[in-house]
Amino acid sequence: MFEDLSSKIEKAVQSLKGQSRITDVNIAETIREIRRALLDADVNLAVARQFTKDIQERVLGADVLKSVQPGQLFTKIVYDELVHVLGEEKVDLNVSPKPPTIILIAGLQGSGKTTFAGKLARYLKKENNRNPILAAADVYRPAAINQLKTLAEEISVPVYSIDQKDPVRVAKEAVAMAKALALDTVIIDTAGRMHVDEAMMDEVAQIKQAIDPDEILFVVDAMTGQDAVNTAKAFNDAIDFDGVVLTKLDGDTRGGAALSIRTVVEKPIKFMSTGEKLDALSPFYPDRLAKRILGMGDVVSFVERAQQEFDEEQAEKLQRKIRSDKFDLTDFLEQLQKIKKMGNVADLVGMIPGAQKALQGQEISDDAFKPVEAIIQSMTPEERADPNLLNGSRRKRIAKGSGTSVKQVNDLMKQFSQMKKMMKTMSKLGGMGRASQALKSLPFGR
Repeated sequence: MFEDLSSKIEKAVQSLKGQSRITDVNIAETIREIRRALLDADVNLAVARQFTKDIQERVLGADVLKSVQPGQLFTKIVYDELVHVLGEEKVDLNVSPKPPTIILIAGLQGSGKTTFAGKLARYLKKENNRNPILAAADVYRPAAINQLKTLAEEISVPVYSIDQKDPVRVAKEAVAMAKALALDTVIIDTAGRMHVDEAMMDEVAQIKQAIDPDEILFVVDAMTGQDAVNTAKAFNDAIDFDGVVLTKLDGDTRGGAALSIRTVVEKPIKFMSTGEKLDALSPFYPDRLAKRILGMGDVVSFVERAQQEFDEEQAEKLQRKIRSDKFDLTDFLEQLQKIKKMGNVADLVGMIPGAQKALQGQEISDDAFKPVEAIIQSMTPEERADPNLLNGSRRKRIAKGSGTSVKQVNDLMKQFSQMKKMMKTMSKLGGMGRASQALKSLPFGR
């Protein structure tokens, strides 16, 4: 996520390392480099200019403490300004005091509206204990209705749809059904088109007038940069939406939409999506994304996801195994499978401070663990418990059984051995001081 922007900002800040103080001279080139990085990321020109102007004014007006290096001060100010431009703080959905809460979803075709509708239903059901119903108001594309039904079936949520091309009727009747079934949330998926046009705006406006939604969310494809911002502005002028959803942040995202949209439309970003899976949706925290852009990671989000998969008793049992040197390949396989459940692997790596830099240039995908799982699953229980049993003939058998090579088996055994030593050392120290070195030993993109 924003890897190119992150590396360019980090490179710009490097020029201040070793300086004894900040001056007009040594800050000018750094500011220019940051502005260039923002424009390369397709950030709105006015936003980029104001952002760098605010940084320069704050930096030159700041008192540099003896204990703080100029580079550290500059990074802190850039972080503060990133948080500001991203929206300062998390903004929650509007909730009706009298159920049901009605959420209307709008956006262009291909922005990920329908998938987001399913993700939002899952999120509200799991995280907020709500009982949603989905309304298929994209009545012009049978594929959209079928997709919504498929997503709803995965999360056991009802869908309301009709055979007629009447989106206003769908929305109104879905609300009536929610009331009849005592469901507390209605999520309405509307039709999109390839470009903003009057017919689409009129249709969304008619649905809005008919049901008076508590929340209107505009879904933006984060990969489209300034086009997304311009589209959001047109939609906001027409329907006055309440918040923005950034989708496809796991793709080749330069960052322009995320860093521009809050300022241009003056509406908060409320959710971000980082993958196709239904669990790849998170509330938007400006401070957390700012840290990720600056390569600081997002430990809080990582821990929150981990807590959903690891309970305290399991963690203590694992800690005892590590300390007693009994952590084996079966344990390793179990941990990999739990990590996969936490979400998109590339997104998780971006949450760990220094990880993106440590693994720069390596392909990170959800398939990265498949060869590792296949190798371990091709071993006998005795071999998993004691890798010392793995002589040449056993390794050939495992490679053949897992569809990998002997070299891949050897590499995994070497990485596992190194990881065990490091985990034991970190366990004794009670900290994560050598986490970036650990990442280099993990089997990403091998």
